[in-house]
Amino acid sequence: MPLHVLGFNATHDAAAVLLRDGVPVAAIEEERLSRVKHHFGMPELAVAKVLEMGGIGIDAVDHVAFYMDARLWLSFFGSHFLLNLPGSMRFTKRRPALWRSFLGVESRFRRTFGFRGPFHHVEHHAAHAASAFYPSGFEEAAVLTVDGAGERVTTLLGEMRPGRLVRHRQEIYPRSIGKCWEAVTDWLGFRPQGGEGKVMGLAAWGRPALRDRFRSVLRPEGSDSYHLELSYFDFPGGGNPLYGERFLREFGPPRAPDGPIEPRHEDVAAALQAATEEVILHLARHLRERTGLRRIVMAGGCALNAPANLLVATRAGFDEIFVQPAAGDNGACLGAALVVHHRIAGDSPRWTMRDAFLGPDIGEADAAEAIRAAGAAAERPADLEAAAADLLAQGRVVGWARGRMEYGPRALGHRSILADPRTKAMFERVNHRVKEREGFRPLAPVVRAEDLADFVEVPVPSPWMLLTFPVKESMRPRIPAVVHADGSARMQTVTAAQEPSLHRLLGLFGERAGVPCLMNTSFNRRGEPVVATARDALDAFLAMDLDALVLGPFLVTGRAGKP
Repeated sequence: MPLHVLGFNATHDAAAVLLRDGVPVAAIEEERLSRVKHHFGMPELAVAKVLEMGGIGIDAVDHVAFYMDARLWLSFFGSHFLLNLPGSMRFTKRRPALWRSFLGVESRFRRTFGFRGPFHHVEHHAAHAASAFYPSGFEEAAVLTVDGAGERVTTLLGEMRPGRLVRHRQEIYPRSIGKCWEAVTDWLGFRPQGGEGKVMGLAAWGRPALRDRFRSVLRPEGSDSYHLELSYFDFPGGGNPLYGERFLREFGPPRAPDGPIEPRHEDVAAALQAATEEVILHLARHLRERTGLRRIVMAGGCALNAPANLLVATRAGFDEIFVQPAAGDNGACLGAALVVHHRIAGDSPRWTMRDAFLGPDIGEADAAEAIRAAGAAAERPADLEAAAADLLAQGRVVGWARGRMEYGPRALGHRSILADPRTKAMFERVNHRVKEREGFRPLAPVVRAEDLADFVEVPVPSPWMLLTFPVKESMRPRIPAVVHADGSARMQTVTAAQEPSLHRLLGLFGERAGVPCLMNTSFNRRGEPVVATARDALDAFLAMDLDALVLGPFLVTGRAGKP
């Protein structure tokens, strides 16, 4: 009988995964099904969907894994709460759902789904480490996990071999790079635990003026640690806002959420990014020296920092890096499930992650029914990729929704919006009119893996769009829509084995346009999660400024009877 392990996360970015004999059958973020971005709470829809995709009921699940040790979290933060009274009362008022999400999580899961088998609480950073190591295919690797906080750990430096995680150093809350990012995100007027990507985009516009001053906030310390000056922040005592009076004295008043972006905002974002890169590289170099290992795996929310990842890949001394595409808490439930599976079944054989397409499928029948229900005008081209390449080369913007949905925050060619990268005007159209995003945020390119060296100075494979590269000077005028203010691009690389349709489309577009590169951004309306189903994709297409939609094997051009 196969061994089924179900993993889940029930806080922000809730998700669920189902393993069968250690191989993911399905992995889905709750937001994609509930349509509530960064969905917080029990992932009821995601659990039901992974079971449906696995063709089993809850009675066939052998073990359930939760991505935190809820009792350890409650013990640590309960003590932290008491020590910081009365100020910590603000935390319970600001985040009451966080406490409820851990109180009785096991009994709540059992009641909700009728599960009667063994339930495992997996320590958070062990789950992060496993989520990166086991899918990497590496036999052994250094491990660096960095986030806001687990039960109490915020940063883990260690190494993994099959069946064994060795911890060399851990940083304990409130010393937290992730919480520093949340506080600065808050100060910049964006939503913490959601707006950090905007801060990364803003950083490229900043001047170096504040970088030395910001080192008083965050900087490397010793051979294997970092200093975070907590007097700048109120988050240790449960403050709302997360930044403190000292931060305001040093860097000025906060930006209102709808206020203008000023040069000082750009400069603080740039200083935070520079300090983070310095610290992450410092920690990775220590791991290389201490462990002697040639490969590193990374996870945790801060492993989504693509510029820092490239520094680790190219300057820390490692031969290879693996960052799991769902590096944040949405992917920690995969790690928790893998910990439990390998604890029970041993370490051989092991699943290696070849692609991130673990979500629900959009097949021919789904697409045809959605087209019929929406009254859309559609055709089925004999050569779909060639038809799409023609449209893209003519400057059309194309939604692309086919195959199984991506796991993780990046659209990697199954739930994407694609466009011609050769003009700055295309950036303006897609960023402002199609996505309705802030002008400082970049759009990303996708290229065939074999073409990467033509575009960037340091050609490291980037299948999950988690590395930001300096673009060659000679290429920047050729793809201005996807080159950021500092001359960089968060590049995705595609192989024919990973994604044959997108790989072929890139080649066909290159033949027509002279450059085998496309703009690739996530297929979603402003404020909504990435589309999941055929109906989601059609609804978004009909509401957005898109010219065409590839939906399964069909090409949709609008509503029937309308131009």
